[in-house]
Amino acid sequence: MDAASRPRRQAPGFWELYTPKLITVLKEGYRPAHLRADIIAGLTVAIVALPLSMAIAIASHVTPERGLYTAIIGGTIIALFGGSRFQVGGPAGAFIVLVAATVDRHGIEGLFLATMMAGAMLIAAGYLRLGTYVKFIPYPVTVGFTAGIAVIILASQLHDLFGLTLAGKEPGDFLDKMIVLGKAAGTTNPAAVLVAVLTIGTIVAVKRLRPAWPAFLIAVAVASLAVAAFGLPVETIGSRFGGIPRSLPEPTLPVFSLDKMLTLLPDAISFALLGAIESLLSAVVADGMTGRRHRSNCELVAQGLANVVSPLFGGICVTGLIARTATNIRAGAHGPLSGFFHSMFVLLFMAVAAPLAVYVPLAALAGVLAVVAWNMVERPAFAALIRSSRGDALVLLVTFALVVFRDLTTGIVVGFALGALLFINRMAHAVAVEAHAPPAIEDLPDTTNGDRKRYDAAEASDPDTVVYRISGAFFFGAAEAVGSVFDRIADKHRNFVLDCSKVPFLDSTAANVIEGAARKASRAGVRFYIAGASPQVRRMLLSHGVRQPHARYGASVASVLDHIRRKAAELAAAA
Repeated sequence: MDAASRPRRQAPGFWELYTPKLITVLKEGYRPAHLRADIIAGLTVAIVALPLSMAIAIASHVTPERGLYTAIIGGTIIALFGGSRFQVGGPAGAFIVLVAATVDRHGIEGLFLATMMAGAMLIAAGYLRLGTYVKFIPYPVTVGFTAGIAVIILASQLHDLFGLTLAGKEPGDFLDKMIVLGKAAGTTNPAAVLVAVLTIGTIVAVKRLRPAWPAFLIAVAVASLAVAAFGLPVETIGSRFGGIPRSLPEPTLPVFSLDKMLTLLPDAISFALLGAIESLLSAVVADGMTGRRHRSNCELVAQGLANVVSPLFGGICVTGLIARTATNIRAGAHGPLSGFFHSMFVLLFMAVAAPLAVYVPLAALAGVLAVVAWNMVERPAFAALIRSSRGDALVLLVTFALVVFRDLTTGIVVGFALGALLFINRMAHAVAVEAHAPPAIEDLPDTTNGDRKRYDAAEASDPDTVVYRISGAFFFGAAEAVGSVFDRIADKHRNFVLDCSKVPFLDSTAANVIEGAARKASRAGVRFYIAGASPQVRRMLLSHGVRQPHARYGASVASVLDHIRRKAAELAAAA
């Protein structure tokens, strides 16, 4: 069948694009075993989310129960209406700086209104199908702003980690904050430091010795028992906030006014931008772990709806959470109902264990967030980008510095602009002009067959081997499309050959996609080969970990296929 007679694939309709993943999973057939798996996964994530939600809320300059409200309301809506099968929603550490700054400037009512405005923007972005374009954010930008957020989170916890007594209000600006904290160093509370060290040490020990156990919850419980048993003089949730309620509040609307909305517009845009990036990155991570594909625009609509509804119940900004989504997958979740059960278990814990929260030391929650900040920094990726090229290192470091010393939105915008300039520069240098080269390839007689070897039907019909070629510049704009092809075919053959002989260059985002595909193929028992890569392309791939045992290199497709045949012959002879 030629291309003209082949039936054209019809574009997906509105309902296909925006049908929640929950409906898709239920249509597949939902059995008792699936329900049991989702309940267990939901319980596992809720145990992780309980201390984290309170810690993030406190770090965001709001009361701890608002983090729980966010996990309950936001997590439920994202699970029921989202476009990702495994996404878990709730308060995120990435929002701490933005939320705290908004609360300091405009109060809690201003935060509620800005969050609802951001939610409306996310819904509009989803229906305008803008979620597709988040893939154009270069990999160095995402690594840089994630590391910058981690530094800011850690800085925001130094006050409680060391039990410092400040003369006035803690500044939001990073440099001003460090100056004020440095001046207060003489007020360090040894008991708070001991509690923080105990918390961090417990988390590290549990993760190393019993990785399946809820390290965060165990660490907070151990620290709380130590404070109560020895009467340590440290601040607790009870002493600072007076405890937490045992039920959700009645929904109430924040005060609306046009002047207030215009004042809050920059904060709302920042919330929407970060929420879109964070949630879709989380969905991409889930896709990489499971081989599934999320619908980005449906996910944006659900994220927007969650941010509109969460403030009505006293919650703060909601987004998809990479760590909790990964925990959900590792716990054996089958579908979105695991995220719903996570929210219901948090509600149950709040109703049953609220009186115990008054004993939780703030130094312990600060220790939890210190570990979260440490885990947020993608250290191998950071080091690989620094080594890979000057351009990627520049984008990474500028994004990181602007996020820490300026603000998140500026860091992303400038990082993206630098990434675009870097791409243009690389494309300019990738153009080569060959002397005496004809404008088009001339016809050759069949007897010569060009510079290729004779056709071998056995190669074309080998079901164990597939060869794919990438032609042209492979950069961040094409990474998502190529990655989706890898997901579809990389685990269906014993040998996967990627022909890179026609790739003039690839950037760090593309290298990261290939590294993920090679790692996934290795887990599936597929031998992943890269053929014909130029020295420049090969250096970039090697700097991002694309090496044995996950990937092997060959000078050309022909040499790789010869190697595969020899290996097959040796195995057959040995058998």
